[in-house]
Amino acid sequence: MANIQSLLDIMAQLRDPKTGCPWDLAQDFATIVPFTLEEAYEVVDTIERRAWQELPDELGDLLFQVVFYCQLGQEQGMFDFATVVERISDKLTRRHPHVFAQADGKISDPITNTQELSLAWDTLKANERQQKQLHSTLDDIPQALPALSRARKIQHRVAKVGFDWAELEPVVAKIHEEIDEVLVEVNKLPNDADYSKDKVQDEMGDLLFAVVNLARHLKVDPEQALRQANTKFERRFRGVEQYVAGSGKAIEQHTLTELDGYWDKVKQDEKAN
Repeated sequence: MANIQSLLDIMAQLRDPKTGCPWDLAQDFATIVPFTLEEAYEVVDTIERRAWQELPDELGDLLFQVVFYCQLGQEQGMFDFATVVERISDKLTRRHPHVFAQADGKISDPITNTQELSLAWDTLKANERQQKQLHSTLDDIPQALPALSRARKIQHRVAKVGFDWAELEPVVAKIHEEIDEVLVEVNKLPNDADYSKDKVQDEMGDLLFAVVNLARHLKVDPEQALRQANTKFERRFRGVEQYVAGSGKAIEQHTLTELDGYWDKVKQDEKAN
């Protein structure tokens, strides 16, 4: 059975200055980041497709990214894999005082529901931010998060300190308000002095932010919801293309009404199955 040391040894050999791989030797922290994001998304995609036989391979690819960063850190005398393991182990035990004994040897009172757990977690996170001298509620939210996920995290943070609507009605009303503001900008003629693509983009951003807020109130992950919508649209459009292929005409020769008709047939086919 393979162990983590064998993987660390492989990584060290790939980075050996004399006998290593030229591609691996050419990398640094910054150049690996795109591959890390890609591997993370491939893990997500595999899980959402329920391709369980593929998941170990994809998780291995993601683990390799961590090992690569650790090798770079070790080479530069900053940290190594053991440091990473130690840090995450300490963090997990520190953030679960109801499960693990703390420095005083005691385990805190048991937590019996998710609401209590959420409150305890927020308290621990707030204390950690204070120790790091992070003073704003919004400190330490990564800029590199996908925009939908970051918007949701921002809204979640401010809601924790009371900056949130308690009812759904004003959340929905805000979306309608933002739609109206988008249309005000869009309906300006391009040669109007007040017309600006930047203003349209700004209002579209406000609209998307408001939609993310609705998703949060409905306890829906907007990133996952949009991925599912993308997958559904792709599946249905491929079905449209199959109907087009059977028509004997190129897709460009179809009217929008004809294509919409195929789209409706695809949806009917899905319901029938």
